[in-house]
Amino acid sequence: MADKGLGYRDIGGRGADTRGPERQRFKKLAQAALNADMTVDQVEGILADLGETLVDMNKTISGLDGAIDTMDDTLSKLSVTLDQVDSTVASMGDIVARLEQVVTRVEALVSIGEAALRPLGAIESAGRSVASRLGIGS
Repeated sequence: MADKGLGYRDIGGRGADTRGPERQRFKKLAQAALNADMTVDQVEGILADLGETLVDMNKTISGLDGAIDTMDDTLSKLSVTLDQVDSTVASMGDIVARLEQVVTRVEALVSIGEAALRPLGAIESAGRSVASRLGIGS
């Protein structure tokens, strides 16, 4: 019965020193397993959030792709419009040159008309002089 007083300490002749470290080792392993389980749960949560973020990012990038395609079409139309403006400006230059020629010709005709009317002006002036001497004019 003397052995009963020793209890668990003397089973198998190991003593208290060998049983304590094994228990501590199991505790550490269990705690490490719990920590690993918590870490796995955290990683799964992060991955789930990351998955949602990637889905949203994919939608955003798809929208951006659509905007870029629309912008590409718009830039193509703008390029065509600028080409048309360039050709219109060239045509306007030709029209301005033609108008300048017309104005030059009209100026020449006006000069000729003025030169042709100078003798009539002299005749008119002489006629007024005669009329005023005769008392016919005002």
